[in-house]
Amino acid sequence: MDKFTPEQLEEKKKAIFDCMGKRGQKQILKKGYEKWNPFQEPKDPIDIRKDKTKRTSQMLIREFLSMLDHDDYSNTYAQAALEMCLGIVNDEERIRGMYDFACWYEKLLIKEGHDAH
Repeated sequence: MDKFTPEQLEEKKKAIFDCMGKRGQKQILKKGYEKWNPFQEPKDPIDIRKDKTKRTSQMLIREFLSMLDHDDYSNTYAQAALEMCLGIVNDEERIRGMYDFACWYEKLLIKEGHDAH
């Protein structure tokens, strides 16, 4: 897109907008036509996003579940682990809260002499 002048980019933007359906145009107008950038790079798809360890969510969940005996966990357990994994990779506040609480609770159990599991 660097090859175009600002006027050419505006022309292309208007052409894209004019080709859209009424519903799409309405959404853009609601958020502000000036703010809308039809040329911005798309976000990474979820399956190629990586966490701080440079692993995808699929890599993380496979690695986690592979250290467990398949008979020791249910589908519900695996689904919950996957939800946590996706939430961590996407840095979701809800999952951070659950994670922080679980870490705190484990330390509390150990501090008071209880088995953490």
